[in-house]
Amino acid sequence: MTIYLVDLEPIETRYTKQWQEHLPEQLQKSTTKDVVVISGPGELPSNTTPGMFLNFSATNIYKSAQMQKIAELFSSNKVKDGDYFLYTDAWNPTVIQLKYMTELLGINIKIGGLWHAGSYDKWDGLGRLIGNKPWVRYAEKSMYQVYDHNFFATEFHGQMFCEAIINDNEAFGYDDKIVRTGWPMEYLEEKLKKFRGQDKENLILFPHRIAPEKQVEIFRDLAKEMPEYKFVVCQDRELTKDEYHSLLGRAKLVFSANLQETLGISWYEGTLVDAIPMVPNRLSYTEMALEEFKYPSEWTTDFDAYVEHKELVKSKIVDYVENYNSYANLVKKQADDLSSNYFGGDNLYGKIRTG
Repeated sequence: MTIYLVDLEPIETRYTKQWQEHLPEQLQKSTTKDVVVISGPGELPSNTTPGMFLNFSATNIYKSAQMQKIAELFSSNKVKDGDYFLYTDAWNPTVIQLKYMTELLGINIKIGGLWHAGSYDKWDGLGRLIGNKPWVRYAEKSMYQVYDHNFFATEFHGQMFCEAIINDNEAFGYDDKIVRTGWPMEYLEEKLKKFRGQDKENLILFPHRIAPEKQVEIFRDLAKEMPEYKFVVCQDRELTKDEYHSLLGRAKLVFSANLQETLGISWYEGTLVDAIPMVPNRLSYTEMALEEFKYPSEWTTDFDAYVEHKELVKSKIVDYVENYNSYANLVKKQADDLSSNYFGGDNLYGKIRTG
């Protein structure tokens, strides 16, 4: 078996850059199979479309180049029965062209894809800008059918997908095409070690994208209300990855009022460097976070709800910051739980090995 890794364009400020560096090695080590990486051109714009995960134009240049390489593999008879194609972003239309070739050429392979988001999530870029227009919804249904393994990092995300795409919110856990697996990010613990042990400051971070579903306006209002603490919106600064992780290492608290979250990498990174997570009891946080770090969802369902519950939000922040040391062991437990269940690729690698 050869594993063909169809990667996601590497963006310096996103984990996609780290995946390009670490994932091929992790795949090879865990499966003992040959890994061939299929990338696009390296000279694309490194900036994302404002508030989004990708650059909407550049991503299509990248994927088109990948498709050409995939077609050349088939043209030169390099793809064999039993090979596995892993898409690190399942929302990649080239997978339909891949399936076209395997079916017509009679080559029996397996295909897996990691789902991050799509139009089925009303707060995602596709969901907000395109919604459930037939073309996008049928495209996602088609991609779901193409994949032998549809990978999801959280049960919350998988159930959302099943309800919207296959009209069956009970399929998650029962359909062999749908797999809950941790994302292959086991490299993070080692990478962030050097940022632990810094002197903690009364520093509170907003590590999310500046997008409507992240509700940065709540965080900015808290900064005005609580001048005794330092509030930083990370995307307001042009931080390198190391600068960002160093800032996390000095922070006592990572704050979220997100209306969309299917996993949440930044709050996990925070726990790895001993920053307390303060997250709403909704979305993927409900299944992932310890009770001590979740606040009632109704406090931040929108800005008006936040205003109504502002004093409760502020009181919670004061408790975390002023009593930081008393939460230290729980933060470590949270980090260990997340590492074991959500940020390791063992289940993913196992599925690929067995085909």
